[in-house]
Amino acid sequence: MTLIVRYFLRGLLFGAPIALTVGVCYMVFDKVDDLMAVPVKAIFGEPVRGVGFGFVLVTILALGVLASHFLTWRLMSVFEKLLERLPMVKLLYTSVRDLLSSFVGEKKRFDKPVQIRPFPGSEVAMLGFVTRGDLSALKLPGKVAVYVPQSYNFAGNLLIVPRECVAPLDVDSSAVMAFVVSGGASLPLPGADDASQDDSRRMAATAE
Repeated sequence: MTLIVRYFLRGLLFGAPIALTVGVCYMVFDKVDDLMAVPVKAIFGEPVRGVGFGFVLVTILALGVLASHFLTWRLMSVFEKLLERLPMVKLLYTSVRDLLSSFVGEKKRFDKPVQIRPFPGSEVAMLGFVTRGDLSALKLPGKVAVYVPQSYNFAGNLLIVPRECVAPLDVDSSAVMAFVVSGGASLPLPGADDASQDDSRRMAATAE
């Protein structure tokens, strides 16, 4: 019976992440495809699965090509300035634009992992990402903005801390993000799992 339970749990650990990943991808595909359901039906006379999703991808690619040309970029800049004149639209547009630029733009914001010590005199530390290294525009000289993601949650906290409380980490930023978001369970760096197993054995030996 113990062997069956072990096989079941092992199968669950292997299959659940795959099922969840496939499910999320399908949900995104379905939502994006539904956005173009009406025009696709008007063109083909009936809904065609996947055409709307493909059309959205081609449109995004075309916008990227157009934005890469100087003249088109100038026109799009004018359009952006018009959007920024509208109070509520400006807030939504600039927030989404800056968020996407932080991950996929030329000026990424989450590529500087750091360790911060929020409590002076304590050995407790937090991991985050420096998003702005100079806050003089906010009348906060000597301070930096550090974004600290939350584990198992699509949220985080923005901390304003003195620059001397921040220590850069010379590791891959995506690995640090995975480590924080997974609550320390995932650390995709060479040798990380081996070191974790060695620590577990030492802790078990100490407890005995």
